[in-house]
Amino acid sequence: ETLQRIVSTLVNKNDEIHNFIDMLNHTISNVQVNSSNAISELDEEFDGLYSVLHEMKGSMANTIQQEEAHKIQALQDQLSQCSRALESSEELLELAVQSLDIKNPVELLEVENLDWIVTVASAFRLSLKPKVSDSMTHMMVDFALEKRMLQAVKFLPVPKAPEIDVAACLVADNCITISWRMPEEDSRIDHFVLEYRKTNFDGLPRLKGEQRWELVDYIKATQYTLSDLRFDTKYMNLRVQACNKAVAGEYSDPVTLETKAFVFSLDSTSSHLNLKVEDTYVEWDPTGGKGQEKIKGKENKNSNTASPKRSTNSPRASARGSRDRFAGESYTVLGDTAVESGQHYWEVRAQKDCKSYSVGVTYRNPGKFDQLGKTNSSWCIHINNWLQTTFSAKHNNKAKTLDIPVPDRIGVYCDFDGGQLSFYNASSKALLHTFRTKFTQPLLPGFMIWCGGLTVTTGLQVPSAVKTLQKSENGLGGSTSSLNNVA
Repeated sequence: ETLQRIVSTLVNKNDEIHNFIDMLNHTISNVQVNSSNAISELDEEFDGLYSVLHEMKGSMANTIQQEEAHKIQALQDQLSQCSRALESSEELLELAVQSLDIKNPVELLEVENLDWIVTVASAFRLSLKPKVSDSMTHMMVDFALEKRMLQAVKFLPVPKAPEIDVAACLVADNCITISWRMPEEDSRIDHFVLEYRKTNFDGLPRLKGEQRWELVDYIKATQYTLSDLRFDTKYMNLRVQACNKAVAGEYSDPVTLETKAFVFSLDSTSSHLNLKVEDTYVEWDPTGGKGQEKIKGKENKNSNTASPKRSTNSPRASARGSRDRFAGESYTVLGDTAVESGQHYWEVRAQKDCKSYSVGVTYRNPGKFDQLGKTNSSWCIHINNWLQTTFSAKHNNKAKTLDIPVPDRIGVYCDFDGGQLSFYNASSKALLHTFRTKFTQPLLPGFMIWCGGLTVTTGLQVPSAVKTLQKSENGLGGSTSSLNNVA
């Protein structure tokens, strides 16, 4: 035994080391990939910066060119005015010079207004100062400050990994509330990312044979609730990372929260032939029996090998035991997993046109003609909608009428160790009925149906409201001695 424990310990340790080696190799690969991604992102950022600078340069060069064109146009206009004035002035000068050679007084009288013409000449009204300056210093830029700012550009600090507060995490009512905190205050945190995945392994996440991570992005608070989960695995891995505007930090150390719940399917291999069973759904099929009997007969003629589904070596078969199909008016199907200890909960929804159905539990290996509630080893509630609706609790072929409305969904709570089977309105969690007894054998969920269909929901935890009601019920569930069976 000691050697066996040593071997078992070594095997487990070897598995852990192999798992850690896989994780290290995976981390090395991620480092290479993430480094390449970081360089690509850096190139994109600098290309974006170059693009902005190039755009700014083009815009500012265009402004300089516009200023150049404006000044040249103003100077050219002034040059044209000066050219015209100079031409006019030269004509007057020529006229004045010619007038100096005139000796005849009569001819001198003809140019007596020459002084007035000169006075009003455009040459004497010109401003001989350039309208614009040739200076372009107002178009100069100083990038000294910007250069210092660019030289100060560094990698944005990576947010530190959050720390998950396991004590503040809550698993209840098929929801998981996870809380975390930053190791130190960081005002640049923009949001958080939560990743989770289901697993059947306790401890660190494994790389092989695991489901992929599911992601919840852009969480602003340091707490988040995952709701409406189906706990069809034993645990949930969770991890959180903090993100600022540009970069995401490392993930927190992953935590593993236990999410074990009672999961079962309907056992189609031993259900009544008039029932069509698919995993967690059962439907009345009045023609199915004959067709299936013909198929079954052909199979028996053509093969002497037992069906793999009926093999008693499988875990499911060991839960239900080996027996023939239900027959006669026992339109029954059982769950394929037994309740042997603990507290469990599942729910049932009936179709609106369902004429008659029962929901309850039974010991293993009931008789093929037995009906739920009509034996001392089965307990159920029964709904009959044939002529008028009747609602009753049944055990040991005795019935107690329940004078309450039939809910759309029925919740079944089984406390095996406490000897209690309770039925609830699954929506309001109002108690419908409670059986109290001492269970001496494993229990299988049982369902009877006639005309219609039932949907079973498993993987559910015992709701908090049910736990509270169980504490305060104190025998007020409507049970009577006639329906109690103390084995």
